[in-house]
Amino acid sequence: MEITHLGHAAVLVEAAGTRILLDPGNLDPAWHDLTGLDAVLVTHLHADHLDPDRVPALIAANPQAHLIVEPSIAELAGQEVPSTGGRLPELPGAVALAPDEQTTVGSLAVRAVGGRHAVVHADLPRAGNVGYVLSAPGEPTFFHPGDALDAIPTGVDVLAMPVWGPWAALKEHIDFARAVAAPHGFPIHDAHLADRGRQLVIGRVNAMTPTTLVDLRGAGPHVF
Repeated sequence: MEITHLGHAAVLVEAAGTRILLDPGNLDPAWHDLTGLDAVLVTHLHADHLDPDRVPALIAANPQAHLIVEPSIAELAGQEVPSTGGRLPELPGAVALAPDEQTTVGSLAVRAVGGRHAVVHADLPRAGNVGYVLSAPGEPTFFHPGDALDAIPTGVDVLAMPVWGPWAALKEHIDFARAVAAPHGFPIHDAHLADRGRQLVIGRVNAMTPTTLVDLRGAGPHVF
C-alpha cells in the first residue's frame, strides 16, 4: 500500500491496483491535478474536506471514478449549507455510504464507520461524518476517520491520525490512538499547526500509544 499525504486531510491511497483519493479539501492544492482515480471519498461536508470550488473539476477530470460520500452530502448537494460558509457543489453520480455499509472499488473494500462529526461546541449542530476503512487481501488495512474520534474499527494497520482540530484536545487524540492500536500512522488534519506544534503531537502519540506516526508532508508516496 502506497500512501501520499496531499495536505491537511487529503490522502491518496494506492493499493491492489486501485487509486482512491480521500477528503479533497480547500487548504492545499496538491490534489488538484490528479487523474486516473478509481474513487473519491468524502467524510463530511466541511470545505477543508470537500472543496466546493475545485471538486467539480476533479470529478470532470476523473469521469471513471466512483464518488462516495457521507449521506448528508448527497442530500444537500447544490444547496446552501450555512455550516460550510456557502453552497455545496453539484455532485452528479454521488453514492451515499452510511455507517456500517460497505462497497467495493476495484479490489479494495470500503467500509463506512461512525456517523457524526465530533462536537465543536454544544451550541453548534453536529454534521454527519463517516470514517472509511479500506482493505484488500494481502494489503494493510487503512483507516481515515474524518473529523471524529469515536469510531474504533478493529484490525487497523495504518491510521490517518488527526492531530489538531477545534473539536478535540491532545488527551482525546492519545486515547483514540490507543483504542485503534494501529502499529503505523501519519498525521492529518494538520494544516493549522506550526511545525513545533505538529512535532509535539507526533512525539506524544509515538511515546504514549502503540502507533508510530511518520510525517508524510511533502514526502511523496510512502509504502506501508
